[in-house]
Amino acid sequence: MQRKTKIIESIDGEIFDIELSEDLLKKNKEIAKENKKLLEKHNILAIDIMGAIGAGKTTLITKIVSILSKKYKIAVLCGDLTTTLDADIIKSAGAEVIQINTGKECHLDANLVRKAIKELPLNKIDLLIIENVGNLICPGEFVLGTHKRMVVVSVTEGPFMVVKHPYIFMEANIGVINKIELKDVMGVEPKKLQSAMKKIKPGIKVFETSARKNIGVELLATFISKLLK
Repeated sequence: MQRKTKIIESIDGEIFDIELSEDLLKKNKEIAKENKKLLEKHNILAIDIMGAIGAGKTTLITKIVSILSKKYKIAVLCGDLTTTLDADIIKSAGAEVIQINTGKECHLDANLVRKAIKELPLNKIDLLIIENVGNLICPGEFVLGTHKRMVVVSVTEGPFMVVKHPYIFMEANIGVINKIELKDVMGVEPKKLQSAMKKIKPGIKVFETSARKNIGVELLATFISKLLK
């Protein structure tokens, strides 16, 4: 029988809001550094995956876990407002999963991630994937202590969503253009989205995928596995 998903919940006044003072943003960065130091102590690679609701983050993570869990021990932190829907799906793929519910807030922060990390068997994990709350604005401002930050977009979000949300791509090392099987239906050219990402963030590594059709996911998983070596 599958265990019930563990949930980390924020309490009023605990989460660092994007509109609060620079002091709190500075404190978030300090905690993020502590998180990263702890993860590195245990030789854990951590990736923060950001993107809008419906971009396909959960499906993509589930497929990545299915591929990499054959060789590596994986944990996933799922950020969402209230539910455990995504966590339950990812858990079925073979990862240790903790749900972080943020209440009304549109992003994870380093403090909530620190609380969740304390609940993980760090000596038994190779890869930590953090699925941030579905949003293309707030999460970019709050570093969590990960080694890489990935932004997932989909062709269903239209041809201009990258140029309309440049700041989150400035914070990313990896870009994923998902749902490419729908590119003709939507009239969106993935190569143009890719060019827009690289113009905003030179050096960003971009993958074109269809998580549901298993297109490009193996290449992305292979790229991640190389980071683990």
